[in-house]
Amino acid sequence: MKLVDTHCHLDNEQFDLDRLEVINKIKEKLEFCVNIGYDLKSSEESLKLAKEYDFIYAVIGIHPIDIAQYNDTLEKQLEEMAKDSNVVAIGEIGLDYHWMTEPKEVQEERFRKQLELARRVNKPVVIHTRDAMEDTVRILKEYPDLNGVIHCYPGSIETAKVLIDRFYLGIGGTLTFKNAKKTVEVVKGIPLDRIVIETDSPYLTPIPFRGKRNEPIYVEHIAQKIATIKELTLEEVVRITTENAKKLYRIG
Repeated sequence: MKLVDTHCHLDNEQFDLDRLEVINKIKEKLEFCVNIGYDLKSSEESLKLAKEYDFIYAVIGIHPIDIAQYNDTLEKQLEEMAKDSNVVAIGEIGLDYHWMTEPKEVQEERFRKQLELARRVNKPVVIHTRDAMEDTVRILKEYPDLNGVIHCYPGSIETAKVLIDRFYLGIGGTLTFKNAKKTVEVVKGIPLDRIVIETDSPYLTPIPFRGKRNEPIYVEHIAQKIATIKELTLEEVVRITTENAKKLYRIG
């Protein structure tokens, strides 16, 4: 069994010069990867990649910092795209109070609209939350029938325990950083069967490649760090997190 990257952005311009080479490395080293949309264009590109490669899956949605573009017409486009079997979730959606391109009220309203969209198309959700954990949890409680993943989980161990009955926690390259005490505590305290591994490529590159562009195949460094923290073999981490990824995205 191989590792999975549950969250990457292969359509990003940082891959324009060598995208095929990066994709070939994914094919060789990973079971599959999931390419995540954040606006209409990236969602369309994500679906295009998923249709072209059978080891790439698509997630479509509007990121909270791009939420100004959200309207009824765009929602209908997303809903139509979501019917494609290559689309495995709605995301990344949520709340971002760090950048605050739109007021909290607008973010919340359009977050709810996309949660309702996920409900209609019967897909899990990929949640982005930054400086907004309390409001994110409050809104997710309004949708007890939905499940998914909290991308790049930024919260405490206490909040994690509230979420893991329905949501996986996405753990990425930040786990390898020196200042990652809170994330290390979460990984240590949460069962491995509620964790999925992600890179957020081309961002959040793990040590030893920090400062360079991130790539999906770097999931191995995150997996190794998890194995060290939880005192497990790398093989066990690979097996369980890959099974988790398949359950999360309902693959196979």
